[in-house]
Amino acid sequence: MTKYIFITGGVVSSLGKGIVAASLGRLLSARGYSVSIQKFDPYINVDPGTMSPFQHGEVFVCDDGAETDLDLGHYERFIDTNLSQINNVTSGSVYQTVINKERKGEYLGATVQMIPHITGEIKSRLIQASKKTNPDILIAEVGGTVGDIEGLPFIESIRQFRSEIGFQNSMSIHVTLLPYLPTSGELKTKPTQHSVNVLRSYGIQPEMLVLRTQVPVSKAEKDKIALFCSVNKDCVIECKDMKSIYEVPLYLEEQKITTQVLKTLGLKDKRANLKPWKEMVEKIKNPKKQITIALAGKYTELNDAYISVVESLKHAGFKNSAKINIKWIASEDIKSMNDVKKHLSDVDGVVVPGGFGVRGIEGKLKVVQYARENNLPYLGLCLGMQCAVIEYARNVAGLKGANSTEFDKNSEYKVVDLMEEQKNIAGYGATMRLGSFPCKVKRGTKAFNAYKSDLIQERHRHRFEFNNEYKQILEENGLVISGTSPDGLLAEIVEYPKNDWHVACQFHPEFKSRPSSPHPLFVGLVETALKRKK
Repeated sequence: MTKYIFITGGVVSSLGKGIVAASLGRLLSARGYSVSIQKFDPYINVDPGTMSPFQHGEVFVCDDGAETDLDLGHYERFIDTNLSQINNVTSGSVYQTVINKERKGEYLGATVQMIPHITGEIKSRLIQASKKTNPDILIAEVGGTVGDIEGLPFIESIRQFRSEIGFQNSMSIHVTLLPYLPTSGELKTKPTQHSVNVLRSYGIQPEMLVLRTQVPVSKAEKDKIALFCSVNKDCVIECKDMKSIYEVPLYLEEQKITTQVLKTLGLKDKRANLKPWKEMVEKIKNPKKQITIALAGKYTELNDAYISVVESLKHAGFKNSAKINIKWIASEDIKSMNDVKKHLSDVDGVVVPGGFGVRGIEGKLKVVQYARENNLPYLGLCLGMQCAVIEYARNVAGLKGANSTEFDKNSEYKVVDLMEEQKNIAGYGATMRLGSFPCKVKRGTKAFNAYKSDLIQERHRHRFEFNNEYKQILEENGLVISGTSPDGLLAEIVEYPKNDWHVACQFHPEFKSRPSSPHPLFVGLVETALKRKK
């Protein structure tokens, strides 16, 4: 049967529980175990799809169209497995399901309560996730911090679940912060002790502690923590800050985390094949060259809003033994072409990522124009493709004032318009074109040279699209539609063939890039930028 690992966090939020979960998944996979990872998010939103990027960071999209927490992106990248809706569980989705069942009379008139109905629904999601792919090990990460009132139903569900399946079939890992006080030169263990006490008060005794720290933890300090927290000394694991998140699995492997996890779960500690991962990390630590890529976005105040884009650029850099420096540009700060020149004159390429709303759009259009006119390698993602079409229509095809109806409903030239199936939709949650769709790639184009395939699958998240009424005039003026839906009705990729790399796509390629297999469009951008610099 599937074995379960539950990861909780204490002391503070944003400890990196997701990276610990993903790293452990990588290490278990390297030993030949099949692994799946599930995220429990305590917020009441049904999913993060309607949440501001400034509050929650990026919305990650799975093949099945699930809008999920950004941690699922880390999970997919580390364990190299496609996840789905069942891998992201929120309080909102749990409550919604329970209330819908109550309205339908499925509880046979019973009083609906936190226990057993809410906790029962949470436990059923664990079972569904394990049944979907039947992994050897399912890792479940609980968002937030132990002690948060909204996380209590998940903690209670885990307590119940562990007793029901047998404690030999599961384990609890608690990630805590060890603060370092530079004035006294000490690491403080008391916050960890308090956090474990809170978790124990809810009925869960962790079998392992992962200590997040800036400095090495001495054996004496580990022994002290083990004693006060009732944890085996060998199961107090140090997780020091690393320069790259891709170094974390190897550091945890040195701490023998996997050996102790498998011992606790009663599984064989097989020989790990980490050679490819070590080779990749070696490239990360010792790049032979470097370039700077500008990222011109609307949410640059919070880098997590573009985490998959940044990681995808890094992946393409790994492939080419190159360090990618990101230059963040807030598109609303771009007021003139002089502003663009000031921001882009020292970069080797530029990405315009996705987003919603009119704020900063004119700045993005100026960035696209500068890139096209100066043969600066350009990659547009989702909104970045729509901006490329608008800019080309205005400045090359002579359609002055061309725009998207998202930004100007009264534009004379609506070169980007609301998708037909979106026109009668009133709500916002999970109503866009979401998930994986096929795309036919035109031979002889830069897109085909990148993919080396006629038919690809890519993930979407958008409401507006290229307006085919303007297809002829834009093509006559030199724009190439290099990717379409198989029926030819939806433009998916456009490019300007006169430039070395001016490619934009309606989908989100960043959601499919992996460190071991970088996405072809990001590779195309980075390789062109490297040649240009050379």
